[in-house]
Amino acid sequence: MQPDHLSVRRICQKELVLFFASPLAWLFLFAFISIELFVFFWAEAFFARNIADVRPLFQWMPLLLLFLAATLTMRLWSDERRSGTLEHILTSPQPLWHFIAGKFIACLLLLLLALTLTLPIPVTVSLLAELDWGPVLSGYLAALLLGAAYLAMGLFVSSRTDNAIVALLGSVLLGLLFYLPGSSLLAGLVSADVAAVLGQISTSSRFDAITRGVIDLRDLYFYLSLVAVFLALNALMLERERWARERRLTPAQWAKTALTGLIAANFIGANFWLSQLPQLRLDTTAGAQYSLSDVSKQQLAGLQEPLLIRGYFSANTHPLLAPLVPQLQDLLKEYQVAGRGKVKLELVDPTTDAWLEQQANQQYQIEPVPFQVADRHQSAIVSSYFHVLLQYGSEHKVLSFRDFIDVKTQGEADLQVLLRNPEYDISRQIKKLQAQYQSGGDVLAQLPGTVTLNAYVSPETELPAQLKTLMQQLPQTLQQLRGRHSAQLPLQQQSMADPAVTERISATFGVQPMVLDLLQPQPFWFFLTLQLGERELAIPLSALDQTALEQSIKATLQRFVPGLEQTVALVSGTSMPAGYGATGSTFNQLRELIGTELNVISEDLTDGKVAAEADVLVLLAPKDLTEKQVFAVDQFLMQGGTVIAATSPYDVNLSQRSLGLTNVNSGLQDFLKAQGLSIEQTLVLDPQHSTLPVPVTRQAGGFSFQQMAMLPYPYFADLRPADFAATANAAEQQHQRVILGDLPQLTVPWASPINVTPLAASQDKAQAQPVLQYQTLLSTSAGSWRSNSLDVMPTLGNDGQVSYPGDTGSTGAAPVAVLVSGEFKSYFADKPHPLRETKPDNATPDDKSGTETNTDSTLRDTGLLKKSAPGARLLLVSSNSMFSDQTLQLAGSSNGSQYLNNLQLLQNMLSFALADTELSSIRSRAQFNRTLPALSPDSRSTLEYANYGIALLLLSLLFGAERMLHARKKARYQQLVAM
Repeated sequence: MQPDHLSVRRICQKELVLFFASPLAWLFLFAFISIELFVFFWAEAFFARNIADVRPLFQWMPLLLLFLAATLTMRLWSDERRSGTLEHILTSPQPLWHFIAGKFIACLLLLLLALTLTLPIPVTVSLLAELDWGPVLSGYLAALLLGAAYLAMGLFVSSRTDNAIVALLGSVLLGLLFYLPGSSLLAGLVSADVAAVLGQISTSSRFDAITRGVIDLRDLYFYLSLVAVFLALNALMLERERWARERRLTPAQWAKTALTGLIAANFIGANFWLSQLPQLRLDTTAGAQYSLSDVSKQQLAGLQEPLLIRGYFSANTHPLLAPLVPQLQDLLKEYQVAGRGKVKLELVDPTTDAWLEQQANQQYQIEPVPFQVADRHQSAIVSSYFHVLLQYGSEHKVLSFRDFIDVKTQGEADLQVLLRNPEYDISRQIKKLQAQYQSGGDVLAQLPGTVTLNAYVSPETELPAQLKTLMQQLPQTLQQLRGRHSAQLPLQQQSMADPAVTERISATFGVQPMVLDLLQPQPFWFFLTLQLGERELAIPLSALDQTALEQSIKATLQRFVPGLEQTVALVSGTSMPAGYGATGSTFNQLRELIGTELNVISEDLTDGKVAAEADVLVLLAPKDLTEKQVFAVDQFLMQGGTVIAATSPYDVNLSQRSLGLTNVNSGLQDFLKAQGLSIEQTLVLDPQHSTLPVPVTRQAGGFSFQQMAMLPYPYFADLRPADFAATANAAEQQHQRVILGDLPQLTVPWASPINVTPLAASQDKAQAQPVLQYQTLLSTSAGSWRSNSLDVMPTLGNDGQVSYPGDTGSTGAAPVAVLVSGEFKSYFADKPHPLRETKPDNATPDDKSGTETNTDSTLRDTGLLKKSAPGARLLLVSSNSMFSDQTLQLAGSSNGSQYLNNLQLLQNMLSFALADTELSSIRSRAQFNRTLPALSPDSRSTLEYANYGIALLLLSLLFGAERMLHARKKARYQQLVAM
């Protein structure tokens, strides 16, 4: 007898030769690749879907493999029985499992060959855009395991009949018994609890789990157990053929039967046992998208109070939401495990508990959402819960299904609903709850050390009356703030007679002595800071009274406490409704999104000051800023703050029938120029651009018609990670990682080039100019060109060609986002103070050099900062519409989903400005954020037909190789016969 592996190998080779000697193998391969190509490019409309993944490749795979595996195995045993060769096998000295294993491996190799023929599809996608190969490889593994299970079922059914058609139908029916329990068709007819149980015995639900990119030990064991059980049953059925002539079963035969039953029972029992264990899985997605990140685990480790996570999920819910419930529940369980006793998880159905439902409605304002559902009997309205409650201390937050899902539309009735980024949504809310809980408590108790108040103030005899009163009230104010923390906020009176002190604060903060007015020319100092270790922050005073002083000290103190909710001051040029028909850019989505993480306040800067509690100043499409408003921006930067400005010389006017730009004056031009920046009065057009639905002018028969069309639009630069500005500097690389993060793509609309003129340091120390560091963050492609035309609406000619007015000019990459850091010099350093009246021409005596003056005796401010404090940054994006609602609507319409990449960029900028970058690494996770680049119809057709051609070529090469091997084998046999 041959060794086992040689015997199995010879049987496998024999089956493969028989496969390829008949049309069966070729029909199998041709049908498989043809159906897969049709599904990918036609049924699932890959290019219209506009997502850089291969999920459509595996969309229909369970049903396809079910029928093809049944076709492949239907003759393997039935023909042996019908032709009489089964008697030879049954009487052979070789163990029956050798024949079963040989036939099974031959079928598995043919399936593996068929899957290999589909590899050009993911390769094509990877050449177009950044492809996450983890789900691709997981999908192929799932297909191989699922196919193996169906092949084992087919072999078992084929062994029970001599009719191939009966074997085919039996295999399909048996496969459907395992496919249907987890399918969406059946899941929509039963409750969520029943659907969860059925999903445990379904091949389809476990297949979907693996193709997402999550390889779970329980899913692997399930498929392997199916293979083992049906191969064992196959062996048992053939063994019973051997025992058919015996009247009674021998003990050995009873033992084999019992062993087969025991194997099946063990596999079934092990599946139920494994389902109760914690998840043992491998997340193959980029960034482990379906696993709790280290960032979230560290956040949970820092919990000081118990965190309650309660999931409200109804048994009956919308069919599109039902598959998401177990995925979200699995993630919540990960939070519980990672919390190490600090996280309490409750998964409840309020519809089954009246007290829970009353508590949810009254205490947490959780109301069920009505969904229209249909079962086999009727259509009905079902009020369903899909909510997650997070409670930390006395603070709580409720997240609904709208906070979790991402919807992609490909037609009026074609919706795809997936979880968008649940970990980020939950973790950011936990962080916000911590901040709210802490900010509602004792701020001084949360300080990491002793904070000192430094008073750089002249003697009271030299101060104006207002400041003298304020200084007299300062000890009382500090005492009220200290409360029970007597060691905090010690008052350190600095000697302004010491030249070293005045030189230090002048060099660090650009502070100069002030003069009240021309009649009282005695200069004086008044400057307050808070210091913790080496970090020293200026206290901005919005008014010169005790209440304003106390509020300013509190706001500055909170900047020393990590984790507290921070404030963004938002200045926008318009607040009109969003959408088509809006003139100017609106930012409602941005306000809503940022508001989920930070405290957002609206600012107009008309008083020449930024709110004391503001940590970051964001300027969105500013228009006609006055000198006072620019002064507020300038002084906020001088205080060590971060200014984010999205501005350009153009703003958009968009309606259903027209698209055009208007010139706008931001008022920031001279301020930016003083920092070495300028924005060209031109637009950038990029050959690497997005395809958008835009209004076009169509010329026909001498007439012009306006219509909406999906066209390539070069004014919307499509930037990918490979196009982000590269840098070799380690610090700049760190900045880029934080700001750009893992963003897969950005759309930069109607942008203008930024010109950077670095400000060189002067050799004259008296005129020394602080050195600034400039870093280009985003730049268009090298083939970009310029246009100065305000007519940006495309024209569609009679030949179908699209043209754009004024699309000529210089070419080359254009910076569209720049980071400036270092020590800034105030734009107003050598100018009159904007908050004070100008000095009369006949004023005497002359003001002393280096001082600041008023023309009356009322002091309204504490002077001018001429140099920025350490940590000041300026982020400039040269597009008024970069973060606007109109841009997000247009960019999202191209792939039928919500577009958030640009908003995530701004969130990353805010995290960078606030030194709060913990969650930025998981912010860009999303199901639909990897989009395809813009492709012309010809390019799409070329790629599609290229895949058809490659498939035919591979089949032809395979056929030629098989014929060559067959010819060699035939020649060798002829030589043997001739001998």
